Amino acid sequence: VCVWTDGRMNGHKSSETLAGSRSKRYAINPLGHKWSHHNITYRIIKFPNTLNVDDTRKAIGIAFTKWSDVSPLTFTEVTDGNATADINIGFYTFNHTDCWWSPLHPCFDGLNGELAHAFLPPRGEIHFDNHEFWILGKSRFSWKQGVWLNDLVQVAAHEIGHALGLWHSRAPTALMHPNATYTGQRNVAQDDVWGIQRLYGCLDKKRVCGPWARLGFCERRKTFMKKNCPQRCDLCYEPLEAVATPTPTPANVKIKMVPRGKVVGFRCGTKNPRSPPKVSWYKDGERILTSIPGYIVIKDRDLRIVVNEFNEGVYTCRVHRRGDMVSANSWAIRLKPEEPSNS
Repeated sequence: VCVWTDGRMNGHKSSETLAGSRSKRYAINPLGHKWSHHNITYRIIKFPNTLNVDDTRKAIGIAFTKWSDVSPLTFTEVTDGNATADINIGFYTFNHTDCWWSPLHPCFDGLNGELAHAFLPPRGEIHFDNHEFWILGKSRFSWKQGVWLNDLVQVAAHEIGHALGLWHSRAPTALMHPNATYTGQRNVAQDDVWGIQRLYGCLDKKRVCGPWARLGFCERRKTFMKKNCPQRCDLCYEPLEAVATPTPTPANVKIKMVPRGKVVGFRCGTKNPRSPPKVSWYKDGERILTSIPGYIVIKDRDLRIVVNEFNEGVYTCRVHRRGDMVSANSWAIRLKPEEPSNS
């Protein structure tokens, strides 16, 4: 489950700046979960208290369009209450569905704080906090009501990204950045486009790229083809200079090449039963807060991962005593290239 809180109320603000030569900052979920088909359906099963049905449908539709405009995906609303849909959307308060007994499915916290959360494919669920004041329009503070009015288009578009398989981006301008609420970002940025196209491929709904490529446009009109037919000319994803290892490897850390699917374990600090140290774990500089079944397990000073293309990177443990960091160790994990098949 991916959770989005209101950065305005929590005072969270990104300190990152974009560098001139960038590496990819989007993140695909570690297991590579995505929809197996491109014609995705959705259904709104519970509407908000502060926004009428028509405006809610309009806002959700606009949010889905932001992703269909930059990917081969199409989205269709199912209005028949008896029909099934890939993604179910609802507005709830506090305890809803199964949040009490699911540690990865938090209950809502009332006005402000957490705005919404979504589940990765194939679960197909997006939940919004119905204690919030949802509107069709840009977020703003209402002095008359004394509350924040939250842009449903913006929050829904961010949560849809999670429901399609994206995690949070480290690009400050991305819609999938965790502080997009604070910055007011409501449109997909280039980093979001690279992420969704990495999962589902490129956009060619007009089916004209094949004929153009046969006319030699990939060589003679590169800029035109990069904009309109990136997949046909192998330009779908981010430029080659941006496709790098997940993070620069520190000079004193050795790279370990590991076959796909192998479980790798790390142990942090020394065992001291009298005064056990406080240990924190990081991947590529970002804190790992919880275990993810089938991908990563954290238990005290031990961490285990299942190696695949989504979890290459530098893993770091930091040992703290009385609030001070006393040591840090890092391990660089890279996916070992598979041997070419003779068949």
